[in-house]
Amino acid sequence: MAVKSYFFDTYALHEILEGNPNYLKYAEDVGIITTKLNLMEIYYDYLSKKGRVVAEKIYSYLKNSAIDLDDDLIKEAMNFRLEIKTKNPKSNVSYADAVGYIAAKRNMVKFLTGDREFGDLDNVEFVK
Repeated sequence: MAVKSYFFDTYALHEILEGNPNYLKYAEDVGIITTKLNLMEIYYDYLSKKGRVVAEKIYSYLKNSAIDLDDDLIKEAMNFRLEIKTKNPKSNVSYADAVGYIAAKRNMVKFLTGDREFGDLDNVEFVK
């Protein structure tokens, strides 16, 4: 049986690392796809809160799950971000999340997040 994969945004990675029970089913036997932008965010978060040793362990564990960003992906993601911002000027979709959402669609996997900005969008596995 093939392992189901998801695109893990920084929110999802953080919830799994912190042991949120709602994310338990995504913590094992699930393929992780993310980007270096998400690794950058999670590394900084753990560097600032738990120190370099913990941040390095997390980064090392996740680095092989990070996909490359090509020019077309970046441009499509920024168009998506602008579209969201135009519809809702108060929207706070980050650059990393916009890239991740488009990367998930391109890789035909669900975008795993608990970020309310994505709660009503298609192709999202929304978990709080």
